[in-house]
Parts: sequence; structure tokens; C-alpha cells
Amino acid sequence: MSIIKEDDLISSVADALQFISYYHPIDFVKAVHEAYEREESQAAKDSMAQILINSRMCAEGKRPICQDTGIVTVFVKVGMNVQWDATMSVTDMINEGVRRAYLHPDNVLRASILDDPAGARRNTKDNTPAVIHMEIVPGDTVEVHVAAKGGGSENKSKMVMLNPSDSIVEWVKKTVPTMGAGWCPPGMLGIGIGGTAEKAMVMAKESLMDPIDIHELKARGPQNRVEELRLEIFEAVNNLGIGAQGLGGLTTVLDVKIKDYPTHAASLPVAMIPNCAATRHAHFVLDGSGPAELTPPSLDDWPDITWEVGESVRRVNLNEVTPEMVKDWKPGETILLNGKMLTGRDAAHKKMTEMLANGEELPVDLKGRFIYYVGPVDPVKDEAVGPAGPTTSTRMDKFTHTMLEQTGLLGMIGKAERGPIAIEAIKEFGAVYLMAVGGAAYLVSKAIKKAEVVAFPELGMEAIYEFDVVDMPVTVAVDAQGTSVHNTGPAEWKARIEAQVIEVK
Repeated sequence: MSIIKEDDLISSVADALQFISYYHPIDFVKAVHEAYEREESQAAKDSMAQILINSRMCAEGKRPICQDTGIVTVFVKVGMNVQWDATMSVTDMINEGVRRAYLHPDNVLRASILDDPAGARRNTKDNTPAVIHMEIVPGDTVEVHVAAKGGGSENKSKMVMLNPSDSIVEWVKKTVPTMGAGWCPPGMLGIGIGGTAEKAMVMAKESLMDPIDIHELKARGPQNRVEELRLEIFEAVNNLGIGAQGLGGLTTVLDVKIKDYPTHAASLPVAMIPNCAATRHAHFVLDGSGPAELTPPSLDDWPDITWEVGESVRRVNLNEVTPEMVKDWKPGETILLNGKMLTGRDAAHKKMTEMLANGEELPVDLKGRFIYYVGPVDPVKDEAVGPAGPTTSTRMDKFTHTMLEQTGLLGMIGKAERGPIAIEAIKEFGAVYLMAVGGAAYLVSKAIKKAEVVAFPELGMEAIYEFDVVDMPVTVAVDAQGTSVHNTGPAEWKARIEAQVIEVK
């Protein structure tokens, strides 16, 4: 029997969430570096370089890997012989740990959780409550897996009830391209097979807690059908050519994890949840001897990566840019942005389109301006702003035509692809869409020299800011003619990969 003290669980959860906010799992760092070394697509290679540089910077500076510091998911296994020295429930203890972690003054984490999700959507302001899965098991310890899952990757979760005779691999091959790049590949795919619909989803999420070991599996060979499926899906997805950030390339997934459970004879539930380039999870065990201690990795574990933009890079002054200038920008071109840009994401766009519909004047003039889809982390110490990476741009697609037509907005910056309606609007109005690397939030924030809230302060992290930036790196993702690198890049690399496979055979 062991006695677990209330504060031991609270502080362990808080410490783990702080830990994973700035330390990538080293198996993930090594897997990205390996993918970087073998990558032949320059755009994908550049993206992975920024992800690795950002990862090391966060480990050094103890600041969040991504501005989306996630919704907290906790898997808890409580031993049947455990006794608690506590007045709070286990759920309340975990949520108190989340609260302490996200309000830590030395490393403030972004509060992204909204109460009343189908109604007022009010921010809880401390990122509680967590999503908790609890199990009572034999033993006298409390085993905890803590994860912080970003919305961009969580939103790409898929679930299907297949017929028992259907191919799981074919479903995954068909489904992954529909997810776009908003989940910030390269990452992992967690897959749950069997049970019931909800059991499959929980298994898919829990599988993402495991370390990356696909290459060890390949080396020793599969020993059961689940391991065969992991290898088949890993190869099939990477052969799609989606690549890092959806720009086209050899590596889309770093590993495929699968958990399964007995299911009904008439059913084949399959769930798939991706984990992004900000993979964050930790594991600890409490045995009554005190709070958990997580050992920081050595900075020597990170590769020595540099990223040079090259002499041909185009530097742009946002204070002087014109519609005529953006017509010359080429898809896939790297641009360094300088000057003043505005920010705005879902809530701000919703408010602005409602104001326009009501004939009201907007609080900011968007004519000829660029807007960055971001909800930054609050700054600490002498920072102008905290980590400020892009959010998924497709969520703003439904607002794009209105914004371009009625405000004169010239450019947008975000992550991943744009959908057909946004691309058509960009083409119609001669605008441009630029992509920043998802998973490089701290690196991006270093280009922001000044940040000021200029509208909708009541929206918190979704307020409209004005950023003053110096050499902020972006890629032209949709040019003024409507050509999207997220369409052309993966198509090119899928064809290249298929040609290589045919040649080898």
C-alpha cells in the first residue's frame, strides 16, 4: 500500500505540463533530424530545419514550442492498493495542476479552453478543465501520462465504422490527404481499432503517448498483424508525398501507433488522430515517496542545425507594399517580412464580418495590409510577445471573400493550405497568402520587435494586435494568380516517389 499526497499529484502534473511545453521528447527530435537528413524537397527540408532550431531554442529558453499550448489530456491508472492523503478528488487535483502550470509566471502558457462550447464560448482563463481518462488497476502506484494537444492537429481527427471486410490501409490512404496540412506534419498518426466508436477514439489518442520506434520495428520485423499494419500504413502515407507542412516531400509521418480491442462481429471501428510537430507528452509514476521528478534532456541531444535564407531571398517592407508588387511573388518563394502587420483569427474575423454586414466601421483599416492568423502566448520578461506561430488558415476561408472585397486586405499569413473558396477569392482580388512554419512559434516570435493590441481586447489571445516585424520568414503559398504550393508540391512529390518505386521494381 502507498499513500499519495494531494500536493504530490498536483505539483507533478503542473511540473510535467511546464516540462513538455518547452522540451520535445528526444525520440521526436531524433526522428525529425533523421527525416531532415534524408529529405530531398528543399521546401520540406527548410521547414524541418526551422522546427529543429525552434525546438532547441525552446529547450534553452524554457518557452513554449508552439503558441497553441494545447488542451490537456491525462491518462491515469490508479492502483487498487493506493490510499490518498487528500481532500480533493483526483479530477480536481489534476485540474489544479493544470491551473498552476498554465499560470506559471516564469513561463505563461496560453489559455485556449472555452466553456459553453456551443454557446458563449467563454475562455476559462487557466486552460482547465483537462480531459481525463481514469482506470483502476492492480498495484500500489499512480501512473500518469500527460499530453497537451494542439487544436490544429486535434481538429483533423477522423473516425469511421468500416465493414469487417474493408481495408484499414486503404481507408487511411484515402483519408490522410483530406486532412490537409493543418496538423503540422511531420508528426505521428495514432490509430485505434476495434471496441466501439468511443473506445477506438480513446485508444487512438492513448497510442500517441508511446515513443517513436518505427525504425526499430522495421529492423526486427513485425511479429503480429498490428505491427504489420503499422509498417504498411507508414509506407503508404509517406508515399503520398504530402511532406513537411504539406509542401511536398519524402516524410509526412514519423511513426504510426496502433492500439486495438475486441469488437462486435458486425463492426470494425477505426479512429485516427494525428500528432503534430509540437508533440508534447510526459509519463511519471507516483509511489508515495514524493512528487515526480522529470529529468531534463541534454542540449547535446539536439542536432546542430542552421537555416540560411540565401542571397536570392526577397525582403518586403509591409509599410510600402502594393498590389502591383505582390503580382511578382512566385509560389514557393521565401520572403522576409519587415514592418507592420495586423493579427486576427476566428473570433476577430467573425466580429469584423458582422460589423461589415451591419454597415459599421471597423476598428482598424485593413486596406493594403497583411493579417497574420495567430493567437500568441503572453510575453514574459523583456519579450515583445510570447511564442507566436500561425494557426490553421482554412478556418478563415469562409471569411476571405468578404474581407478581400470589402476591406482591401492585401495579404494573409497562416499555416497549411487554403481551400478552393479562399483560393478563388485570392485570385479574384489579386491578393496573396503566405505560410509560416507551424511548430516554430518561438523562432517566429524572435522576429516580432513590438506588439500592441489595437482592437477587440476582450477577445484575449484572439484580439487584433499590430506586430512590428524584422525578417519574419514566410513562404508564398498561394500567389496572386491562385497557384497553391499545397496543391502543386504534394502532387509533384507523389509522382516522384511513385516513379522511384516503379524504377526499383
